[in-house]
Amino acid sequence: MFLAWPLIGGSLAIVFMVLFAVGVLRKPRGTPKMVAISREIQRGALTFLSREYRTAGLIILLVGGAMAFTGLGWRTAVSFALGAAVSAGAGFIGMAVATRANASTAHAAREGVRPALVVAVSGGAVMGLCVVGLSLLGLALVIWLFAPAIFAGGKVEQAELLRQAGIVNGFAVGASLMALFARSGGGIFTKGADMAADLVGKVEAGIPEDDPRNPAVIADNVGDNVGDTAGMGADLLESYVESVIASMSLAAAVGLSAVNRSLMLLPLAVAATGTVASVLAVFFTRLVGRKNPQAALTGGTYLAAALTAGAAFFLVNWLGTPFDGYSKLGPFWAVLVGIGTGVLIGLTSEYYTSSRYKPVKRLAAASDTNAAVTVTEGLAVGMESLALPVLILAGAVIFAHHVAGMYGVAMAAVGMLATTGMVVSVDSYGPIADNAGGIAQMAGLAPEVRRVTDHLDAVGNTTAAIGKGFAIGSAALAALGLLTAYIASIGTSVEVLLTDPLVLAGLVFGGALPFIFSSQLFRAVVRAADAMIREVRRQFDEIPGLREGAEGVLPQSARCVDIAAKSALAGMVLPGLLAVAVPVLVGFLLGPLALAGVLVGSIVTGVMLGIFAANSGAAMDNAKKYIEEGNFGGKGSRAHKAAVVGDTVGDPLKDTVGPSINILIKLMAVISLVIAPILPGVAG
Repeated sequence: MFLAWPLIGGSLAIVFMVLFAVGVLRKPRGTPKMVAISREIQRGALTFLSREYRTAGLIILLVGGAMAFTGLGWRTAVSFALGAAVSAGAGFIGMAVATRANASTAHAAREGVRPALVVAVSGGAVMGLCVVGLSLLGLALVIWLFAPAIFAGGKVEQAELLRQAGIVNGFAVGASLMALFARSGGGIFTKGADMAADLVGKVEAGIPEDDPRNPAVIADNVGDNVGDTAGMGADLLESYVESVIASMSLAAAVGLSAVNRSLMLLPLAVAATGTVASVLAVFFTRLVGRKNPQAALTGGTYLAAALTAGAAFFLVNWLGTPFDGYSKLGPFWAVLVGIGTGVLIGLTSEYYTSSRYKPVKRLAAASDTNAAVTVTEGLAVGMESLALPVLILAGAVIFAHHVAGMYGVAMAAVGMLATTGMVVSVDSYGPIADNAGGIAQMAGLAPEVRRVTDHLDAVGNTTAAIGKGFAIGSAALAALGLLTAYIASIGTSVEVLLTDPLVLAGLVFGGALPFIFSSQLFRAVVRAADAMIREVRRQFDEIPGLREGAEGVLPQSARCVDIAAKSALAGMVLPGLLAVAVPVLVGFLLGPLALAGVLVGSIVTGVMLGIFAANSGAAMDNAKKYIEEGNFGGKGSRAHKAAVVGDTVGDPLKDTVGPSINILIKLMAVISLVIAPILPGVAG
């Protein structure tokens, strides 16, 4: 009976995903030129994704083989492969539709804001519902195949429940590893292309954004999809799966399942009802977005959160039970604080990154001096933006622990991520709107059309900033839940951790890991940008009439896409191996306690660095856009040139480093949880 929760929720999401996809694909895509541009973006995006998946697949094959031939067993290896396949499948489906929705959105913009919004939101909803639908169905399949004790009636030994929960954890490792490749590879691709398009196109050649003369423009639009559609979807899919699995594993590890098996099943039920709430919220957004797209998207997100909170109350009343001195409703309060935490962190991200508020306006004013001041002020904004999210997260952890112990902390992550379907839908809307604006510009559509797409794109920038804040907060809570499950599974206590020298050594080393990881990503972006800048300059110099825009002269865009793809594939391997190898090596060479220290250190510095990178980069991006609206001299002014440099520095921070760190801390934590039973010194 309990297996029905993920099956119903997942199936419902897939049904509506198919309906939205069919609706988008039936929409007219505009003029032949618009269709040709859209197809070029689509071809580049899907070509890169298939190459990325082939590269990632080799590493996944090696890791899965290692799992199968160690104490983890073939079942964990199969679970791992299914998790990777679910993440890859969601990314492929979501991007295939998004890269077709861009031209349809641009065409619909001829009729006004609402028709264009409906197409873009529907295209984004395909990714959002695909993420949660495949996640729930994949989890249900793994549990049905390898962990029947979770749903079985009668008495089951805690050791057996723990063993079967460990097999399910393999699903999260597969989703995490694929997410890391999608985020880091996509981030390297998109920022290499973006930096080349801005520096050579805007700064050196003096041509507008999305100008068809720029050879890097198509690669830039491809990058929006591989980074912000497939990458963000994989990131939140990973958090979504891990929050559910962390709660289930923790319930098994500390014996809550002996009190009531439903405490292992409650996370799945909450996630499934959140999926239903997300479907309703998508319809709400499509219906009310006629005049104010921002209010429609924000209102849809809040509606999904409110519906999930109400459903969680009834679920906990039905499935819950008092445990370890905590009340029956303790998990509900934890879910509620998780939902509230997601909303509050999103609001703080909006405050520090939106041009409507003081931090970005102050940053735009600083750009009137020079580029060095712009970058310095942008970094200051990112550092200042740490305070509120960290306080919110700390308060959430304290409250959730007070009402339901460490199980409550894990359930807070479930609450925060229950509305992932709506959050990813809103986030995926952004790159579709951005691509629509690029297509309108390259196809030479009327200025009124570009004004509509610019309005939708501005809304997308705000939703992207909120989404990044949500991703960071959810990563922190999911990683804490996984860390708690790991500590419980190795049979130790926090008091022991604080006095062991190996733990303290691991703490210091773990704190350094996000910085080492980030350095590899920065270098990969630099290599990609350098290669593309050289190629764009070559084309401007060697192709007669390209710079002048002579009729019939086209850039060799495919060469830029190929360069970005090769750079991304080369740059994503080392960070991925680092994330996998460190927990394994530390766990087996120094022991489970040292590994616990590494996890704590990486979570603390990783969350800080992730918030700083995401917010400082987004603030510099939106300061540039604020100036382009006509403030401080507008386009071409001294302030604008300085802001373009600031935006170029901020791009790899917000779209490569920040998002990838989120995945690093979760991936290390879930790998540690999976290998915990076979580490030296851990009892059977």
